[in-house]
Amino acid sequence: MADKMELLPLPFEEAIQYFRSRILLTKEEFLALENEVRAQAFTVAGITALEILRDIQTALEAAIADGTTLEDFRAQANEILARRGWRGLTPYQADNVFRTNLQTAYNVGRYKQMTDPDVISRRPYWQYDAVNDRRTRPSHRAMDGRVWPANHPIWDTWYPPNGFRCRCSVRSLSQEDVDRMGLTVEAEIPQMVQTRDGISQALLPDPGWGYNPGKAAWQPDLTKFPPDLRAAYERRKKTFKRPLGAV
Repeated sequence: MADKMELLPLPFEEAIQYFRSRILLTKEEFLALENEVRAQAFTVAGITALEILRDIQTALEAAIADGTTLEDFRAQANEILARRGWRGLTPYQADNVFRTNLQTAYNVGRYKQMTDPDVISRRPYWQYDAVNDRRTRPSHRAMDGRVWPANHPIWDTWYPPNGFRCRCSVRSLSQEDVDRMGLTVEAEIPQMVQTRDGISQALLPDPGWGYNPGKAAWQPDLTKFPPDLRAAYERRKKTFKRPLGAV
């Protein structure tokens, strides 16, 4: 009788690598950064102790690698906070920290995969994918299903996540995919969107999210980094291969 094969999910190495490279900052330090540079930093609102931020970052890193649930993450984070005498995260805070950081890491990891030269030569188009439920923001819904070339400048603004707790993503497509699904590859950047109330407004990501976190993470413009963050970033690049959860 043949041995039974058990297929296990593989860690998303690109997402893990990105997330563990982020530099710990207090909220005040984080807010002082340009938006593009924030992709290289990690903070949690209301927490100023770097040792606690390090513990929470490690918990999130494990969630990316092991598929930890939101409930498990909140329990672990609140245990960390209680142990150090801090008030725990509310359900909303935990959801915001968990969802925003995981979605950013996953989308940054996908960006690295999709921009691999071999992949982009075979799948040269990208399609925006919104969830399309009652929680989907009108501007994100207006982008759903639309296709542009992978090298189009729209992705410098509209690569997700495009807001806190954003669940959007991007999928790569081949020419055959585009033809089979009858999709139109757009050339222009859309300017306006109509809300459910019939009001026209500029089609933009949420304030502070109009940049590409994948490009900022893997092709960072170091001239935009403050000197201290640039030095910390260079140090952290050398520790990408450290064991998961190490500090």
